[in-house]
Amino acid sequence: MKNNKLRRMIAIGMLSSIAFLLHLINFPIPPFPNFLEVDFGDIPALVAMIIMGPLAGILVELLKNVIDWVYTGSPTGVPVGHMANFVTGLLFILPTYFVYKKLSTKKGLGIGLVVGTISMAVGMSVLNYFVFMPMYNYFLNMPVETGAALRATIVAGVLPFNIIKGVLVTIVFLLLFNVMGKWMTKERRSFQA
Repeated sequence: MKNNKLRRMIAIGMLSSIAFLLHLINFPIPPFPNFLEVDFGDIPALVAMIIMGPLAGILVELLKNVIDWVYTGSPTGVPVGHMANFVTGLLFILPTYFVYKKLSTKKGLGIGLVVGTISMAVGMSVLNYFVFMPMYNYFLNMPVETGAALRATIVAGVLPFNIIKGVLVTIVFLLLFNVMGKWMTKERRSFQA
């Protein structure tokens, strides 16, 4: 029991470190605003979640963002971008987990990743409209975008960007799962024992 707890803590720490490093390798997609960047830091959280359950995935997302905040800081002084990234990750990995838990097949994982992508795209559009964009405007003392202008930014920028990001992360994770799926299943059984 104690050994399993230690293994879990070590695995979460290692996956959080990998997630942080993958988060540092980010890139914008040209037609979208520069503050929207694709990174693959959610993949270790997906691995943690599949092997050890949803709490492990949440912890990897949290630790990745805390480490990144300490390492890179925040232009606002308040970690608005890190909070947004944490919520984005949760909106992606949790629906994926719950669908995959019900349909424990490779097809179920694919369906879960599609549901996670839709959840992330729609959820972040709503949250950016009501929470994150107004926070950025407030903390950076920028002119506040409201109404039709903010809606246009969300519909033309945030929504399609998150769909593309979800598709890219899904493709990379499914390729990884093809190679490591048996190992993940074996590890999941060992953590459940």
